[in-house]
Amino acid sequence: MATGYLDIAFTPSVEAAQASNGSAGLYDKMRAMRMTTRLGPAEEDFITRRDSLYLASAGETGWPYVQHRGGPAGFVKVIDDKTLAFADFRGNRQYISLGNTTANDRVSLFLMDYPNRRRLKIYARLEVRDLSADPGLAERIVLAGYRAIPERAMVFHIEAFDWNCPQHISPRFTEAEIDQAVQPLREQLAALEAENRALKDRLASSGQG
Repeated sequence: MATGYLDIAFTPSVEAAQASNGSAGLYDKMRAMRMTTRLGPAEEDFITRRDSLYLASAGETGWPYVQHRGGPAGFVKVIDDKTLAFADFRGNRQYISLGNTTANDRVSLFLMDYPNRRRLKIYARLEVRDLSADPGLAERIVLAGYRAIPERAMVFHIEAFDWNCPQHISPRFTEAEIDQAVQPLREQLAALEAENRALKDRLASSGQG
C-alpha cells in the first residue's frame, strides 16, 4: 500500500507532541484519505520551474544536514511520476550529503516558490548513479552549456509528498523575476522619452523651442 506523507511524518513522538499541544486528531480525516504518492501535472509543472531546492539527510551520528542545491530553472528532471533526478555538480567537495545517504538513503526535499508562497515537500530514497554507466540518464539531466562539472547522478525515488500552506512564507523574487516585472515600466518610460524628444524636436523646428 502506498504510504502517505503524514504516515511517515507522524511518528509516536510527533503524535505525543500534537496531543500535548492540542492538535491531536486534527489530521485524522486527511490521513484516512487515499493519498497519492505519484506526481501529477501540478507537481511536475511546479518542479520543472524551480531553480533550487533544499536537500536534508542524516548522518550516522543522528545529526541532520540540510544542503541548498541550485541551477538553471528546470535542473531537476521528472523522470517519471515516482522519480526525480538531477546532475550532482562539483561544489566545495565536502560530500556530506553523499556520505550521509551512503549510510541512510532516506532524504527530504523542500522545493520553494517564494513569489507565489508555495512549498512542495517530498520524502524520497536517494540512489547515486555513475553518469558514465548510464548515458541515457546522463543525456536527460546534464545541462548543456552550464558551467559546472557533473560528478554523478542523484536519483530520487519518491515515497510521499505534500503541499504546505502559504502561512509565514515571505515572498522573495529573483533578479530575473524582478526584471520581467519591471519590463513594462521600462517600455512605458522609453515611449514617454521618445514622445518627449519628438515634441522638443517639433518645437525646435517651429522656432518655439
